[in-house]
Amino acid sequence: MNFTLNQLRIFLNIVEQKSITKAAEKLFLTQPAVSIQLKNFQGQFDIPLIEVINKRLFVTDFGYEIAEAAKSILNEVNAINYKKAIFEGKLTGKLKIAVVSTGKYVIPYLLTDFLKVNPEVELELDVSNRGNVINNLEKNNVDFVLMTRLPENLSVESTKLFQNKLVLVGGKGSKIQFQKMKGEFFNQHRFIFRESGSATRQAMENYLLEQKISTENILTLTSNEAVKQAVISGMGCSIVPIIGIRNELELGQLEMLNAPGLPIENAWYLVHLKEKKLLPAARAFKLYIKENLSSIILNYFNSKFE
Repeated sequence: MNFTLNQLRIFLNIVEQKSITKAAEKLFLTQPAVSIQLKNFQGQFDIPLIEVINKRLFVTDFGYEIAEAAKSILNEVNAINYKKAIFEGKLTGKLKIAVVSTGKYVIPYLLTDFLKVNPEVELELDVSNRGNVINNLEKNNVDFVLMTRLPENLSVESTKLFQNKLVLVGGKGSKIQFQKMKGEFFNQHRFIFRESGSATRQAMENYLLEQKISTENILTLTSNEAVKQAVISGMGCSIVPIIGIRNELELGQLEMLNAPGLPIENAWYLVHLKEKKLLPAARAFKLYIKENLSSIILNYFNSKFE
């Protein structure tokens, strides 16, 4: 047999996720790349590791046995790398972060240079809705969460990062319509909302209530990307974080509509439980953010749309 550590890692993730697509997303790989590695790994065994029935993936008993062995091997390899890094005086360990969905436009820029300097740190990053993020925080499953609205019933310590601006947007040509129609624009255009519980949804509801704007004709979608694509296609207008639409504004696919009371401003926070004992990797990351926040903002978040 001539399997690689990479094949073991990919197979273990497929077993854990019960999906090639989800495993690829977690590993930041393409689906074809994961499928090729799985095929090469399976080719070294005469007994099936997985079965696909009616487009559903099932792991065989033998597959589960191999997954357990893969997990054990990878743990031993990690232990070796950990001991080597300690001996060399390098920062090691896991850094676990949960991020609200809009935060996927922010978190890479907070992590990139830190991980370059500390390549032995293993990152676990979960991008999910606000409810799941708070649940992970409450259960102490993560070191930090990235969010814009602090949890109300948890004792936390937060680091304020920078402002988060929410703006009203429509599709191409909507700015002219908005100027001509004024108040009537909202009567003839559907509002596209995020799901209940999201910070963006709450900010939008508060704004519409303050401005006494009717919201009878609405559409609810569960991700920023879905909202963005719906607005681009002309299905309606929405209030969204500007950080997630910079490219679309540059390309003219979306247009900002200058309505009273906008933009809405809140802030991004890096949050951890107040009583949590941060391990070295987490402590180093928090210190890195504190010392480098100004340069991160200057390098990555200053634009004509901010």
